[in-house]
Amino acid sequence: MLRTRLTRCRTFTIGLILAFPLGALPGFPVVAGADRGPSSPDWQAIADQSLSTLREYVRIDTTNPPADVRPAAAFLERLLKAEGVEVHLFESSPGHVNLLARLEATAPTASAAAAPRPVLLLHHMDVVPVDRSRWNGDPFSGEISDGFLRGRGSVDMKSLGVIHVETLLLLKRMGVPRNREILLLATADEETGGEAGALWMIKNHWSDLNPEFVLDEGGFGSRDLIAASGKLVFAVAVAEKRPLWLRVLASGTAAHGSQPLPDNAVERVDAALARILAWRDGRTRPRTPAALRPLLDAVGPLAENKFTRAIQQDTISLTTFHAGVGDPPKVNVIPSRAEATLDCRLLPGTDADLFLSEIRRVAGPEVTVETIRLAEAASPSSIDTALFEAIRKIIAREDSEAIVAPLLIPYGTDSNAFRARGATAYGFLPAEIDASIVASMHGDAEKFPVKELGRGVRRLYEILTEFLGY
Repeated sequence: MLRTRLTRCRTFTIGLILAFPLGALPGFPVVAGADRGPSSPDWQAIADQSLSTLREYVRIDTTNPPADVRPAAAFLERLLKAEGVEVHLFESSPGHVNLLARLEATAPTASAAAAPRPVLLLHHMDVVPVDRSRWNGDPFSGEISDGFLRGRGSVDMKSLGVIHVETLLLLKRMGVPRNREILLLATADEETGGEAGALWMIKNHWSDLNPEFVLDEGGFGSRDLIAASGKLVFAVAVAEKRPLWLRVLASGTAAHGSQPLPDNAVERVDAALARILAWRDGRTRPRTPAALRPLLDAVGPLAENKFTRAIQQDTISLTTFHAGVGDPPKVNVIPSRAEATLDCRLLPGTDADLFLSEIRRVAGPEVTVETIRLAEAASPSSIDTALFEAIRKIIAREDSEAIVAPLLIPYGTDSNAFRARGATAYGFLPAEIDASIVASMHGDAEKFPVKELGRGVRRLYEILTEFLGY
């Protein structure tokens, strides 16, 4: 049963009917509310079912903004409830729904106080916007071609969401002994910072979560992205760079474009950006960050690419520039305002206040530099745990030459908020993907390898089965 606080929480049902095959997997009798099944999973049937589920999931447009994830939450709710899993939906704001499912422990300890805290399987339902003119085909079609499922969210991060859902259901069907609860949380708006998603759930429903471990996005298996040697590395994200989003803006005099002015707002922002980017490119690369040393110790020299360059230094990317009057903007009008945004990512240990102070100094007095967002700082998660050891053991069982190593990731995830609350959070997609797939995230050709979906379920199932036996 859910805790008292959760049972009092207002829940609701979303009355949207989506096409989904509700029949049981071949070889798996579906008995609602029962934990029983055959002696070994039918992995091909599970792979086929997982692919069908992912295609349906990708077809649900959960673009953020506006991040109306209600149809996606209804879809996941039906999958889980069909097999007797208890599910609750939490509306943080209109259209923003967070789904929490709970699989109870089957071998609870005599004392509730001594019971191990839950494992939380975490993913976000929202996806970033698309420029349809740049896609070959419909980005929400769930098309399969050349061995890939293509579409927005196929990598970031509906594939891992499906792996989580299918693994949770499989643990239930197979009656795997569980010394602790398994939670599944699907959040509403990770792509815009999590204020209506993970952060809201942590603030308002921590007692219903309180995980010891979190499994989220971030790390993955790859042969060409991490190690220069080309060895297969299953990298488990234990830390991430801290997002610092900035707005650079200037004001000036609006005037006719035929008569240049010394206080042109567009020119002021442009000059400030030139100084900031020159400062960025002229900085000396720091010594190896402490959070990166365990990875280097495990894999040796890193491959040379934008991913590995980003995890070795603080970074700044110019992401937007807005100016002009009218729609479309008039060429012959000097606007009175211009602004740009910078996506800065800071290494663990970088002083955010000092970094911002330097940006403002370099930008100069003719512009204002505002903070849009600064993520909370959090310590890296320890790898000295039974869960990390279970990951290492299962990967070694599959490939004795593969390396399992902790990873610092260049992007932000919901894991950071859980680390800040003391949970051990690992970013881990249990699939082998290459650099082109990682690069497709947030791009115009996002894709996920079909063959790795079923393998991902199998790996995670074996990892959790191993871990839950401790």
